[in-house]
Amino acid sequence: MEKVTVKVREGYDILIDNGILDKCGELIKAVKPTGKCAVITDDNVDGFYGARVMKSLEAAGIEAAKYVFPHGEASKNHSTLLGIYDFLAEKGFTRSDYIAALGGGVVGDTAGFAAATYMRGIDFVQIPTTGISQSDSSVGGKTAVDIAGGKNLVGAFHQPRLVICDTETLSTLTDEFFADGMAEIVKHGMIKSAQLFEILSNGDIKGNLVEIMKQNVTIKGKVVENDEREKGERMLLNFGHTLGHALEKYYGFKKLSHGYAISIGMSTFTHIAERRGMCSAGVADKLDALLEKCGLPTTDPAPLHELFKISLGDKKHLASGMNIVICPEIGKSEVVKMSVDEYEKFLQS
Repeated sequence: MEKVTVKVREGYDILIDNGILDKCGELIKAVKPTGKCAVITDDNVDGFYGARVMKSLEAAGIEAAKYVFPHGEASKNHSTLLGIYDFLAEKGFTRSDYIAALGGGVVGDTAGFAAATYMRGIDFVQIPTTGISQSDSSVGGKTAVDIAGGKNLVGAFHQPRLVICDTETLSTLTDEFFADGMAEIVKHGMIKSAQLFEILSNGDIKGNLVEIMKQNVTIKGKVVENDEREKGERMLLNFGHTLGHALEKYYGFKKLSHGYAISIGMSTFTHIAERRGMCSAGVADKLDALLEKCGLPTTDPAPLHELFKISLGDKKHLASGMNIVICPEIGKSEVVKMSVDEYEKFLQS
């Protein structure tokens, strides 16, 4: 079993291996020896893993209750959040108890925000079951729900006590969902690790998932350690997300999954940056080749002038303009500050 430690405040471990889900009870017990556990999951994930997790918790002597909500981005809202609060209150959960988020990014973000705000904050554990959640969203303590104005606009920083990544859970994903998770993994290679990018480009991805996930969470963990509250370096993790989030909203969170939208965002910004001399020649083509190997799209017909308007509602839009993440080389990245007018011209080019 691989272990990566994130050194923020109390710090926490990320445990990675193939087939450790059935040990989750004893692994959680080691960091939370007392208290009840509320397992929060969605109806898709529950069918695959809900009973196994509850059985493992029971075997470890942990009193647990389960709350299941409908899967999908449409559930990442205040209605679901209020349902979780009511469930916790009805079951008598206190500040001594904790939440286990079992599922993908929607479950982790929503359950994490519930943990950050119920009784002004209780502990939680992440048990991510998708590529995006294992490689990215379960690490770093960003929790949120969506509102009509945009994605992830209401949330809190709330670090987990433990993250348990069982790469075996990725085997139950469809090809499309597996590809979706690869977008964040490619992103980490682009912004921080030419070595990881090379492994992904030339190696057997599915045959090397434990090592790939270890490299991913190591990258993400180090960035979080250096910038827990997203004031500087952590902004680099938004590569592809400015345009990606706009695409998701443009299609009403229905046509494009998160990873597909981020893939298009990364490719589009890199091609524009290359044409403007902001990154080396050939970077965009290498990125596109890897995205295509992973089964991800690189273009979309949505009009850029519409995406420009939508992206002004994103968290990365500040009073002074926009923070745009560019990769001048594979494995290197930087935040470029632009005024709104400069950002519009950037997209037009």
